[in-house]
Amino acid sequence: MKIFFKDSLLSLFLLQSAFVFANSNLEVLEIQKQSKYQINKEFPGILLPYEQSKLAFQIPGRLELVYVDIGDKVSKGQVLAELDNSEITAQLNQAKASYNLSSQILSRFKDLREKGHISIQDLDKAQSDYQASKAMKEFYEVKLNQTKLIAPFNGIIQERFYDTGSVISGAMPILEILGTDYVEAHVTIPLNVSNDLIVGNRYSFTLNDNNVEARFTRISPMSKSGTESKLAIFTFDNFYTPGVIANLKLSIEQFKRGVWVPFKSLSQSDQGLWTIYTLENNKVVRDIVEIIYFEDEYAFIDGTIQNGDLVILGGASKIVAGKVINSQ
Repeated sequence: MKIFFKDSLLSLFLLQSAFVFANSNLEVLEIQKQSKYQINKEFPGILLPYEQSKLAFQIPGRLELVYVDIGDKVSKGQVLAELDNSEITAQLNQAKASYNLSSQILSRFKDLREKGHISIQDLDKAQSDYQASKAMKEFYEVKLNQTKLIAPFNGIIQERFYDTGSVISGAMPILEILGTDYVEAHVTIPLNVSNDLIVGNRYSFTLNDNNVEARFTRISPMSKSGTESKLAIFTFDNFYTPGVIANLKLSIEQFKRGVWVPFKSLSQSDQGLWTIYTLENNKVVRDIVEIIYFEDEYAFIDGTIQNGDLVILGGASKIVAGKVINSQ
């Protein structure tokens, strides 16, 4: 009879065959020791938006229009709100008129200077007036652009602080926006585990009962929980709701010699040790073993057992050490 075991721990059993002994109804497992085993661990992390900003105007004024509200999706470059721009528009028009006049005067003075009709000081004065009027025009063009609140990235409006007609000062937040291109998971993990993570590699998470992958992007120098752990940051390709818990699933390789056996084949002994029963020349032998790690219904053990030993799967419930088993 062949017995199949789960193999999610990277080939738990390199060579393990089970047999049923006639007249005894015992199942035995031929074992082979391994040089390493894997521990499957989950570390909870919280999803946070990769980008999150409180948006404010750079200049004071009266809110003329607010185009969006809480929950609205917006695109990068989209106008979200505007200030009353009537005063700045008038100042810009005046600056443009001055600029156009100074430009014409400068052009005329250049012709007159070439013909020797004006002094170089007069030309320098015309050049200076032109530069000043150009700078003033550009200044009010910038100010006019600052009356518009622009979305800095694709996102969703998280909060709206003021409504149309409100008089605000510069730097007062008007809207809060969360980026929706992708999110990050912030996971606190032990220092010895974080050292095995490779930047750029993809790792598995469970999120809302689904398996998804995220790319390991960076790690902070220190976690909030202390120096014995680090804050690892993973980036998802898709957008998921911020604030949700995502569990990082890691298989951690441990280099220690031993063998996987079903937990039901073990019996508890003294001083934290365990016993396992094997067959040697059809005779039941009691071996002392140590449980190194266990997961689900299996244990990774080491002790007096050797390669090729036949482990009795039923444990001590139906056998007596020293009993001879008929294999015919």
